[in-house]
Amino acid sequence: MAAATLRPALPQGAEQRASSLLCTPKHNRVAAGGRRSLSFAARASPNSGAKAVSIPKQWYNLVADLPVKPPPPLHPQTHQPLDPSDLSPLFPDELIRQEVTDERFVDIPEEVIDVYKLWRPTPLIRARRLEKLLGTPAKIYYKYEGTSPAGSHKPNTAVPQAWYNAVAGVKNVVTETGAGQWGSALSFASSLFGLNCEVWQVRASFDQKPYRRLMMETWGAKVHASPSPATEAGKKILAADPSSPGSLGIAISEAVEVAAKDANTKYCLGSVLNHVLLHQTVIGEECLEQLAALGEAAPDVVVGCTGGGSNFGGLAFPFMREKLAGRMSPEFVAVEPAACPTLTKGVYAYDFGDTAGLTPLMKMHTLGHGFVPDPIHAGGLRYHGMAPLLSHVYELGFMDAVAIQQTECFEAALKFARTEGIIPAPEPTHAIAAAIREAMECKRTGEEKVILMAMCGHGHFDLAAYEKYLRGDMVDLSHPADKLEASIAAVPKI
Repeated sequence: MAAATLRPALPQGAEQRASSLLCTPKHNRVAAGGRRSLSFAARASPNSGAKAVSIPKQWYNLVADLPVKPPPPLHPQTHQPLDPSDLSPLFPDELIRQEVTDERFVDIPEEVIDVYKLWRPTPLIRARRLEKLLGTPAKIYYKYEGTSPAGSHKPNTAVPQAWYNAVAGVKNVVTETGAGQWGSALSFASSLFGLNCEVWQVRASFDQKPYRRLMMETWGAKVHASPSPATEAGKKILAADPSSPGSLGIAISEAVEVAAKDANTKYCLGSVLNHVLLHQTVIGEECLEQLAALGEAAPDVVVGCTGGGSNFGGLAFPFMREKLAGRMSPEFVAVEPAACPTLTKGVYAYDFGDTAGLTPLMKMHTLGHGFVPDPIHAGGLRYHGMAPLLSHVYELGFMDAVAIQQTECFEAALKFARTEGIIPAPEPTHAIAAAIREAMECKRTGEEKVILMAMCGHGHFDLAAYEKYLRGDMVDLSHPADKLEASIAAVPKI
């Protein structure tokens, strides 16, 4: 199939599918021999009465509707606006085109939709039991992305990235991963399209989550602990600090270094860049249709965790489009860890996306590309920067941000797990904590707000973190002021 075409048209419906595979007994009957037999019918979906929704056929690009366009990325040496061709050593042409496009919608290739059908549409569930526990008049909905093969939202972009690389004749892809969810997703997608996949997993996560590494290896990937002796960037870090816990910035440097040296190898990124946030908008597009089917006009608050920004942007951007068009007016709240407060404590400036300074300079909220966050359990949120597009939206005043400590997040996670049944990954516990804060404020004021929350993945491989919390061994980690000040001082002066 040819590369996806761009056209400004609204998403069309894809084929209908059941929203739940769960079953419940329809009736009992006594079979021959006196043994009781059960016949089953499909159980009502978590949102009873809602019609089945479609998989979007197009991704949505928020840039097309912004009143002020985001600043361009700059060449790391010349500091001039980046030419799209400068990205060719790292990405295939179609992904570069999606990175810089101003078009409102981008068609999703049929081959990608065919893979999406393995888990999409994902369920939108009302957290009625959590509401009851809190005693709040608010309605809490969560869009659950943990039903994907990798257990998170990450395959929404891993699948198209792998497909576009395969179509372009690429043989090998490399990447980094923090919590391991992105590395798992790209390993899964690469296995489908015959690509060799190599992953640099942040050392703190590599040690905390061995089953994420095994998941990647099961799908055929080669996994390194980062910083590693396999790259010049990794060797330099290890020489300075042999016990470095690593960071996403360091792991990005290692993966980019390998991709830049081999014409048969391309780099894939799981967050931050425009084309990644573009792919994730399937979340918000589905959610708009699901809320309408439930008779909910619009949410009052949209909440999501933010590390690089893809999960939050994927849910929020379609709703921002509707707000800009005057069709609804939700508030948007991005939640980050107090130990890595990129939006709430960082500066808005041009900075490198990686530690070694190999990437283009991007205008974003940053703690400085040399900042190494403490090894909190939400490894996917340990990134020094924030998506340039999300940072720009924040600067425009379209959204708010809050930083929360990890003990409050895990306390919220237990409330959620013991009412809704799902054990969240450490990353979305931040969104749960913020949603609970909002719901309790509604309890105080009596407001019946609709709170929409991004539940971006399950925590089945994160039980060691839960054990630490349950034993009372988890502590809150902060960002030392002197460490943060020194890191921000090293941000390039552009």
